[in-house]
Amino acid sequence: MAGFKTKIKMSNLHFTTKHANEATVQRNWYVVDGTNQTVGRMCSRIAAVLRGKNKAYYTPHVDCGDFVIVTNADKVKFTGNKFDQKFYQNFSGYPGGLKEEAARDLIKRRPEAVLERAIKGMLPKNRLGRKMFKKLFVYAGDQHPHSAQQPKELKF
Repeated sequence: MAGFKTKIKMSNLHFTTKHANEATVQRNWYVVDGTNQTVGRMCSRIAAVLRGKNKAYYTPHVDCGDFVIVTNADKVKFTGNKFDQKFYQNFSGYPGGLKEEAARDLIKRRPEAVLERAIKGMLPKNRLGRKMFKKLFVYAGDQHPHSAQQPKELKF
C-alpha cells in the first residue's frame, strides 16, 4: 500500500448553504391559547416562531418567521409573586415623568400589553425585529378575526 494515493476532486466535496430570502420563505399561521400558560415560557416560544427559528432554513438576517395569534391573553399566569411584585415602567422623558404599574393592574386594564411587551423584548432591536413584531396578534378573549387564514394550533 506504500505509494497508494487517492485523488479526490474538490468539486465533489463542495456543498453550499441554502439561505432564505423573501421569495423562498413560506409563512404559516398559528394560534396559541394563553389559558393557564406561564407568561415567560409561552412568550419565549412565540418569539422563536416569530423569528423563524423553528424552520430548517432559518437565516438570521431574513424575516422567515410565521404569523402568531394569541387568544385568552387575560388568562395567563405568573409564577411566584410576580403578579403583585412585577412592575411595568413608562418614562415620558420629562422630570417626574416615570409611571409604574403593577402586573395585576395592567392585566386588568390592557391584558394584551403584558404579552406584547414580553415578546417584543425577546425580538431583535432593529427594523427586522419591528417587522417580526407586526406578525403578532394578541386578543384578550377567545375570538379572533383571522379564521380566513386557517391557523393551526401551536402546541408547546
